[in-house]
Amino acid sequence: MIKNEEKHYFRLPAQAQTLELPFAEIAETVTSVELVRDGEDDAFYFRSLEEQGILLNRGQIDAVRTIQGPVLIIAGAGSGKTTVLVSRTGYLLQVAGIPPQKILLMTFTKKAAEEMKERIAAIPGIKLREARSVETRTFHSFFLQILRHQGYSQEMITNEKHKQIVLKKKMKELGMDDAYQPETILSLLSFIKMEGKGVEDLPSKTNADKELKQLCSYYESWKKENHKMDFDDVLTEAYRLLTEDEGLLKVLQQRFQYIMVDEYQDTNILQSKLIKLLALPENHLCVVGDDDQTIYAFQGASQEIILQFDQEYKQAKTVFLTVNYRSVSPIVGLGNAVIQHNGKRKPKVLQSTKKSSITPFYSRPWSTDDEAKWIVETIQQKVKEGLYQYRDFAILHRTANNSRAIFEQLAMEEVPFLDTGTGESFFYEQSIIRTVIAYLRLSKDSLDLFSLEAILPTLYISRDRGIEWVERKQKHQIKEQPFDHLLSYPGLKPFQIKSIESRGKLIKELSHLKPMEAVRKIRGFFDQYLEMNERHTATTQKEFSKEQLDELETSASRFDTIDDFFYFIGVMKKRHEQMKMIKQDPGANVITLMTIHKAKGLEFPVVFFIGASEGILPHVTAIEMGKYEDQKVKIAADERLKLLEEERRLAYVAITRAKEELYISSPAFYRGKKTDVSRFIHEAFQRVKEKPKDNGRTVRKGKSTPAEVKGKVPAWICTSEDCIAWQRISGDKSSLETEKKCPICGDLMKKGEKLI
Repeated sequence: MIKNEEKHYFRLPAQAQTLELPFAEIAETVTSVELVRDGEDDAFYFRSLEEQGILLNRGQIDAVRTIQGPVLIIAGAGSGKTTVLVSRTGYLLQVAGIPPQKILLMTFTKKAAEEMKERIAAIPGIKLREARSVETRTFHSFFLQILRHQGYSQEMITNEKHKQIVLKKKMKELGMDDAYQPETILSLLSFIKMEGKGVEDLPSKTNADKELKQLCSYYESWKKENHKMDFDDVLTEAYRLLTEDEGLLKVLQQRFQYIMVDEYQDTNILQSKLIKLLALPENHLCVVGDDDQTIYAFQGASQEIILQFDQEYKQAKTVFLTVNYRSVSPIVGLGNAVIQHNGKRKPKVLQSTKKSSITPFYSRPWSTDDEAKWIVETIQQKVKEGLYQYRDFAILHRTANNSRAIFEQLAMEEVPFLDTGTGESFFYEQSIIRTVIAYLRLSKDSLDLFSLEAILPTLYISRDRGIEWVERKQKHQIKEQPFDHLLSYPGLKPFQIKSIESRGKLIKELSHLKPMEAVRKIRGFFDQYLEMNERHTATTQKEFSKEQLDELETSASRFDTIDDFFYFIGVMKKRHEQMKMIKQDPGANVITLMTIHKAKGLEFPVVFFIGASEGILPHVTAIEMGKYEDQKVKIAADERLKLLEEERRLAYVAITRAKEELYISSPAFYRGKKTDVSRFIHEAFQRVKEKPKDNGRTVRKGKSTPAEVKGKVPAWICTSEDCIAWQRISGDKSSLETEKKCPICGDLMKKGEKLI
């Protein structure tokens, strides 16, 4: 273990209840070489695969050989599902003699589809024209092709920003400048449509509901008037077409008699319905996926679809692929220990093919900034010692907001990295952050009309009309503070006049404050603005906005002057621009920084899973989902458990991306409050006890109930500054001991008291 690992990282998470480390069993080593005898009819095919180095295990052979009727393949993380799909396609062609034109292989990404085609063509005995004749496509490209053949000529909207601009223009026209995030509106509309519903099904209870419905209706009308379609329309129109045109449906059913679907856990209701229509009447439908990796509910994916497949198709065969070829045994074991606490899943325990004495490391940094420093130190040390290259590392986080500290630390240390989790903008360019920074810029330059325009919505004044008024007045009467012209803006209400006066005074005060104090001053009214604005009440968007402001405050705390803070933001901006160049070089030797959602399907030798703390993962919006109005459109009252289980699946996905080494860090303070290690990590180290039921609730024996009174207890407390381990002193011989070693870091522990 290298020096800083000895200081910061431990073999157990803080306050682990058991010292037992979870290891996965090592899988048997028998393959098709032993399992498929030469005398069997299909032996020639498996021998040809073996010549290519493809050695299938028991489950994989079973999946490849099962070609008739509905088949559900539950493919655990790293279990070789792509190999199975490719090998099964080859089996259909070479053993079953199925014409390639009758095979349809559906994927979710163009990259996956192209990889499948290449690998099918590489199977011995399969001609290139045969491989090309297998219909291997994404959902959208397949159904768009059908629509085009049926005369649909609408232009496709492929640029998300184009859609957002359309909505932004409409919001300005309606006086709703910055009232909503266009992405949020489009996401809500997409969710409704993929559920098989329409704009008319959106709620209309509050004014905010009505405004959202109005904007969604406008967007749908705009597309029709301009002869355009987006990706959601491809599926909705295809479903309408196939349900109305029986002749067309029958032609497609006769053409594609053997259908396979990759990543089935990511399908939404509409995609599932389309596939089931095509598979009729023979239902030679093979779906492959992992219910433990369903993490796209916000895009409409439903775990119920894969879980209920064998209930919908009573004659379906289920094959489990449970051998993980990606990760070492301690990592697979931890993944098993985490995901087993989900109630709604197909029971399975993954095995590993790789032994290792290197177990996952855990750290408990004080803050996200400490977390970032420790991680960068560790990576630099490993690269310096020649153990890994930068491209071998991935740093995974829950949301884009959670990457601020690590992004900045990597940039300041000039460590090469690529941030794939923030899209086209980065932290300081996000809407709400830009507004706060605009106040700071006005405090340093009162003539900065661009910043003045940015803050107008917080005064309930239209951007366009407000800045036009200020510019016109400034031409006739030059003021040192153009902001003051707003006091003569026509139609102001008393509360607006009061706000303009107080904000003008605040702007003059800010320039003399330290950045963090200035941000806090702005937040004094900004948080209230978020609370008071009906359009923002009790939504996950508001919670994310507060999270962003907390991060901004934390970032600002490191600087003594606002000018220093501005300089730093400029440096970060340049670093972000450089990444656009790095993205063009797929072979660049850089660390990958990305959200867990984007990491699914990928693997890395070393993974740093950051932010494994309550409120980060699980995210606060899942813990407290009952208070968010926008969730009520998507989910029922009993969905809290489902949201938490999806958060647990996110943790599982993060863990199972690591091949050789895994580091999990749980910041002790987040958003200004002390926070516990993520329940998902703690659960993996709980002593297994019977869980008796009590009126439908699970109650652990020997544990206090939430109703018990908190108090102080005698405890052993670790003396190390970097370790927060402690153990309760019971009435046995341990109370007589004078010295004790910490079971986590090995330092001495002292007697004290702990609040429980």
